Amino acid sequence: MKKLFRSFFKSKKSSSQEEESEIEYKYLPKKDELVEEKFTLNFISNGGKYLYAIDSDECEQYFNEILKENNWEEKSMLCFKKDFTKNFIPNNKIKFNKSNLNSNLFITDCEFLVAKDGSILVSAKQIQSYKSNDLPNNIIVMAKTSQLSETLSKGLEGIRIKYSNNLPSNITSIKNFNKNEGEDLNFLTYGSSAKNLYLILLEDL
Repeated sequence: MKKLFRSFFKSKKSSSQEEESEIEYKYLPKKDELVEEKFTLNFISNGGKYLYAIDSDECEQYFNEILKENNWEEKSMLCFKKDFTKNFIPNNKIKFNKSNLNSNLFITDCEFLVAKDGSILVSAKQIQSYKSNDLPNNIIVMAKTSQLSETLSKGLEGIRIKYSNNLPSNITSIKNFNKNEGEDLNFLTYGSSAKNLYLILLEDL
């Protein structure tokens, strides 16, 4: 798995830039981490598996490697809105089903990624009327960096703006990806269960 997750902490700064930043921060009030960096740290702390892709080709590469590493190539895959995958894995020939909740794997996009607690915000647009614990235990989420939100409230506001007067139902926050640890629940995570979750994050900014 080491090869697969080589991109977990892909650095965006050279060592000289980091040294300059350390000198700067030494004499300035402590600044908050970048939203993307904060999300990454909290998401991985929650037990999630994170891969950063610079283009759709890399997305497809990671997707296929995840399937291969877990022997999921021939397994049943649930996807309620498979057309979204064309933006991430346009050349993939995988056949998805739209109704089998007993599938080995669930593939979806999301509404927003919340940096403050490393959670993934979804709605009926992704999971229909189901609760997260109704879904398969293995999940691959595909998202873009433009979907990062600093806080849950900002993510909810983003949903309101995105859908205007046609808000989706079943807005849910998924944040527990470690079956060995309890979950710090909030009003959007009630009724959820731990998932084995992979996130492929595509750079689009």
